[in-house]
Amino acid sequence: MPENLFTESDLKIIEKEGLTAEEASSQLEILCDGMTPLKLDRPCSIGDGIVVIPDSDREVLISIHNQAAAKGRMTKFVPASGAASRMFRSWFNYYETKDFNDTEEAEFLKKQIPLFAFYDDLTRVVSRDGHDIRNILGEDTRVILEYILTPKGLNYAHLPKALLKFHAYPDHNRTSLEEHLVEATMYVQDYRHICRIYITVSGEHRSAVEDYILSIREYYETGYNIKLEISLSVQLSSTDTIAVDMEDKPFRDEKGGLVFRPGGHGALLKNLNAIEEDIIFVKNIDNIVPDRLKPETVLYKKILGGYLVKLQEEIFHYLRFLNENELNEKQFSGIADFCREKLCAVLPSDFEEFPDTRKKGFVFDMLNRPLRVCGMVRAEGEPGGGPFWVKGKDGAQSLQIVEEAQIDAKSEEQKAIWKSSTYFNPVDLVCGIRDYRGEKFDLERYVDKDTHIVSDKSYEGKFLKVLELPGLWNGSMARWNTVFVEVPLATFNPAKTAEDLLRDEHQGAVIQSGRVPS
Repeated sequence: MPENLFTESDLKIIEKEGLTAEEASSQLEILCDGMTPLKLDRPCSIGDGIVVIPDSDREVLISIHNQAAAKGRMTKFVPASGAASRMFRSWFNYYETKDFNDTEEAEFLKKQIPLFAFYDDLTRVVSRDGHDIRNILGEDTRVILEYILTPKGLNYAHLPKALLKFHAYPDHNRTSLEEHLVEATMYVQDYRHICRIYITVSGEHRSAVEDYILSIREYYETGYNIKLEISLSVQLSSTDTIAVDMEDKPFRDEKGGLVFRPGGHGALLKNLNAIEEDIIFVKNIDNIVPDRLKPETVLYKKILGGYLVKLQEEIFHYLRFLNENELNEKQFSGIADFCREKLCAVLPSDFEEFPDTRKKGFVFDMLNRPLRVCGMVRAEGEPGGGPFWVKGKDGAQSLQIVEEAQIDAKSEEQKAIWKSSTYFNPVDLVCGIRDYRGEKFDLERYVDKDTHIVSDKSYEGKFLKVLELPGLWNGSMARWNTVFVEVPLATFNPAKTAEDLLRDEHQGAVIQSGRVPS
């Protein structure tokens, strides 16, 4: 980068973002040079990177999970900073189309609107202005869209997904946030009935989410006989990254100021790193189901949690043994087999020839890392990443969750490997972030910093390139011990578009008279 790249005004903006000039320059270099693609070796499959839990093991794993949860070891982490604008993109286009009322889409939408969980709220805001919603639906669908999308009504196009009504119940329709609270009572509740939940929100939505939680807290604490400990955090501005134009020069707004953009979900590693509990479930805000479908989801949450705790105990046993004893060849061989079989670790081909001191240091370092157990579902065409064996720069293979944007789009071989994958990442993780001594890992140490993604975006009608930090479950966890476990597709029910809320999985919610489903 040339000297004097930044003006005095630029440096003030950079400092306000919480960055140094050197860090901003480094980001510009990555944007100009482009990302370094990952090298896929093969997709993961059953017996080759993906574990299938036998039915006979379920009861034991659920018991292990329940015991750990009762001790207060577990919490739930929900990335919820996403706005709902993408969900309603097509509806906004309809709203801005003057002759939309005369289209087939308008007729179809008229029939759909009453099926959404927000219909009751919509009816109230329309009535507030002296209108009958049935008359408006019959006459002007664009007016209904105005009431749904803009501040005139529900303002759904500008709210966070966390505050959208997802599911209809007889007595209280729930937002996606509320569904996550209810789900949390079922697998992270401790013996004192405390449920700990960490939610990341954008700075602009924080106060709205806080106010909403305040309005519903008593309803759920009383109805479910629990105490909610909800922590809200925002994505730090210091994780924003500088943008460049299509000629790789710093992108500037109409006033000539540098433009910074959010660094993607990888920026949330700092939020995750701040959590004190040692076992953390991670699940996206829009992947949630009504009560009638929660039992299967909760079942597999407990299976994943129990599997992690059991595996963690075995790892800790070996680490203590390594720390306190000199090992013979048979003992080294046993630990190496554990690494290969339970952690899918690929040891160097000449590992057996290492001196004992080097062997000991190698396996100790391999075991003494954060641990994640990730649910994987059969691929059904949903957009997103998947589980792969990846070759590092040194040729060593490891299990990684990979996004399509991370591979070499010009390589037919790499594209063929990508397309041959039969599993999909639903973002269904449980993470162990403490070591065998009970001390927290510094998660920043286990990031593959070469896994940035460069993506094209727009700003006020102009194209720009932005730098996304290593993804939270991609490069940010690249050097964790990783286990992929098959889970049923029924545990994955996201709502990426408004129409997704009309799928059977999101319709027909029923609250049971006993409140908490058994």
